[in-house]
Amino acid sequence: MANLQSLGKLFLLIGIIFFIIGGVILILSRIGVSRLPGDIVIQRPNLIVYIPIASALLISFILTLILNLIFWRGH
Repeated sequence: MANLQSLGKLFLLIGIIFFIIGGVILILSRIGVSRLPGDIVIQRPNLIVYIPIASALLISFILTLILNLIFWRGH
């Protein structure tokens, strides 16, 4: 039973993190920050390719900080 409780807490934590990230993305898009300088956009007449390198690095950094704080506090 303890394993199911831990799994439930983990899913809640993941949901909260996705909720926060979604909110930040919505806020940033409303103030006009749609792309970071390191993101690559290739536009052709019938094709648009978007490679969010800088955005992925930033999100990875923020998630690493959040998860380290959460798991560091737990020990």
